[in-house]
Amino acid sequence: MELKEPAQLEFTSPSGQQQVVEIDESPFRIGRSRANHLSLPGTEVSREHAEISWDGQQFVLHDRGSRAGTFLNGDPVDTHQLVTGDRIRVGSVDLSFSLGAPSEADGSGSATSTAISDLRQTAALLAGLRAVGGARVLDHVLDLVLDSALEVSGAERGFIMLVDQDGNLEFRRGRGRGQISLSGSQFQTSHKIPEEVYSTGKTRLVKDLLDAPVASDHAGTIALGIRHVLCAPLQMFRYVETDDAAQEDRRIGVLYLDSRERQTLRSGSMQAALETLAKEAAVAIENARLYREAQERAHLEHDLRTAQEFQQALLPKAAPELGHFEAAASMLPCRMIGGDFFEYVALSENALGFTLGDVAGKGAPAGLLGARIQEIFSAHAPTLIEPATTIAKINTTLLSRSLEARFVTMVYGILSEDGRLRYCNAGHNHPVLVTADGVRRLETGGLIVGLFDDAEYEEETLYLSPGDLLVVFSDGISEAMDAQGEEFGDERIIECVCGTGRDPEAVLTRLFEQLQAFTGDEPQGDDMTVMVLRYQGAGRMSPPNNGEVM
Repeated sequence: MELKEPAQLEFTSPSGQQQVVEIDESPFRIGRSRANHLSLPGTEVSREHAEISWDGQQFVLHDRGSRAGTFLNGDPVDTHQLVTGDRIRVGSVDLSFSLGAPSEADGSGSATSTAISDLRQTAALLAGLRAVGGARVLDHVLDLVLDSALEVSGAERGFIMLVDQDGNLEFRRGRGRGQISLSGSQFQTSHKIPEEVYSTGKTRLVKDLLDAPVASDHAGTIALGIRHVLCAPLQMFRYVETDDAAQEDRRIGVLYLDSRERQTLRSGSMQAALETLAKEAAVAIENARLYREAQERAHLEHDLRTAQEFQQALLPKAAPELGHFEAAASMLPCRMIGGDFFEYVALSENALGFTLGDVAGKGAPAGLLGARIQEIFSAHAPTLIEPATTIAKINTTLLSRSLEARFVTMVYGILSEDGRLRYCNAGHNHPVLVTADGVRRLETGGLIVGLFDDAEYEEETLYLSPGDLLVVFSDGISEAMDAQGEEFGDERIIECVCGTGRDPEAVLTRLFEQLQAFTGDEPQGDDMTVMVLRYQGAGRMSPPNNGEVM
């Protein structure tokens, strides 16, 4: 059909080039296929996406059953009359529709000055997009976006607000002309426009804040002489493959510009360029944020690995060589850093002091407290003769630090060369003592350490025979679960210890093997620590009765 009135589409191509296409046929077809009058790239563009036709009186936009839909001024349409200034979105490209032949000049100057202005806008947009695409540091990306937006628009100020974890917009970066950084306090403006743009996903252009429905909402901005505002959403589009294919968008914030100069924010092509920049910026900002989070995770993991190595270095590699015992111990943390610990200390008269503890909680806080308790234990054990006295001293020290909800269960024992074993169990799992007469549990002691200032502790004395085996363990061993939720339990620990022999290293290895076979692929729920000691009897005196056995 012959067209009686000229019309054109103005848009910024995906490569950043500003283009104007004359609508010279009816229907004027748009789609991915090269057979269309206007061919646009992108998987979200159907082969025959939309068309513009002249019905003899007006231009009409038709969607041709496209997969992702055709949008007019932000809303999906099937058929709609077009007027000058309408914005058509096909895929990720915004097309600005206008009637009439392109003007050779406008009120602000000649065609030459207009062309130069357009070239400057395009160059600034291209430079901004390329820089944004190559940047990784989030603050640098935000600065590049704002500087590009200010240069393209000629606005005086700009800021970016990003949504936080609670879904609220948060000021992140502000810039003025000349790449000047501005703080949040320098933006005296209400959140009304940014919040509206973020909520609706539609660009908002306010030509004069004094004409706003409620001018008092912008009193701080108006007081600075600011009149003109352009705010665009930072959003990323994706297409969902369903029976009713639809376009979804994820908004991450807004790009806000304002100015005191009336003409600055009025150009339709400038607005389209800024919307293109905002779309590209959203992807770049999100990539930069993900990169920063990955870097922070990498730094955290490095710090945790260092802390893990430090914690493992604090644990003794072997017990002192005193001749009357053998020992083996291991701690397997639930996380990179564990709250369990064990320690040996050589005491006077060829005696061995040993302890195993389990700090409440997991991870780094528990690991720090465990290291502190190791330090306190190593400082006081050589000077305090009785295990109960040493435990009481540790309890007093922890309480003086006022560590809320931080406490520890622990066992402290002293094994002398003559086979005498003195121990105090402060709320810990009952260690297993395997003798020729059977198995008994070491229960004497008191309350957990670091929680009660009036806690009292007792100790018990036993005499071991050569070959007797003592196994101390944390609840991460006994409470480990299989896929059905059943706990490993003390009985399995006793069965494993009694059925392995009396070599501490072999018992330790067998216990962890049995535990792994029991839990299978179930995740480890707590720190796992075991200490195995065998009394060898060197220089041992004749012992009294060991007491009752289980």
